[in-house]
Amino acid sequence: MHTWDVMRQDDNGNRVHMAAHDSRISALAHVLAMESGVRHKQTYWVDGPASPVVRTNRDLYLVFLHLGQEARAASWSLSAFLRALWKVSVPLRDRTDLEPDDVAAMFSAAATVPPAPFDPAWSARDLALPGPEPGGYADWERVVLSQVADLEDFLAAPPGPRARFGVDAPRPPGSGARATPARWYNFDPATYLECAVAGSLGGWDAADGARVPLPAAPGAPAVRSYVREIRAMSWAELARIAVCGQVYE
Repeated sequence: MHTWDVMRQDDNGNRVHMAAHDSRISALAHVLAMESGVRHKQTYWVDGPASPVVRTNRDLYLVFLHLGQEARAASWSLSAFLRALWKVSVPLRDRTDLEPDDVAAMFSAAATVPPAPFDPAWSARDLALPGPEPGGYADWERVVLSQVADLEDFLAAPPGPRARFGVDAPRPPGSGARATPARWYNFDPATYLECAVAGSLGGWDAADGARVPLPAAPGAPAVRSYVREIRAMSWAELARIAVCGQVYE
């Protein structure tokens, strides 16, 4: 059985073994969690087999499905999860693309760190995309902070019992422009994460129990999404994943 070790080197060159993980994703997530904390001169890395774990859309879907189930059990709010996700994304902001394992690790790390506090300035900031489509990290950040600002607005004007049918974010006077649609369908981490991958990449299977497809003909096999290999993802693709988390049903 493989293990992945999280290592640390301080500014004097001393190396320390921090932890051992039985999953490459959890080890990468541990590194992101450490790097997203107080800034320091220490370096963290994962020592272990470098072969990717997340190879298909199905693999990523199952990671997100499990994360959502854990977030639901821990009673995370969607706002808290997204603020934690934004926090752990910062160490990756200089990368153009993220390998699927890094995407899985980023979302996994979000469930392990205290979320960044809500900044009231986000509500009034102009978070609109500068172009017709999202581009790099800055645009992904605009998308996530737009969603956080919307969720804060919903605290003052709750979506009510018909939220699952879709409701527009209040966006009261004084709100800045936002990078995301006003329409919301998903208000908890479990639903958001499942819809994020199902809507953007697929990979779901009716047997998972999270998605109810149209009834199949008698004797037909269980309905499932097409499984395909996935490659490195741009921040623009991650922005679309986040929007699917908000609006996909």
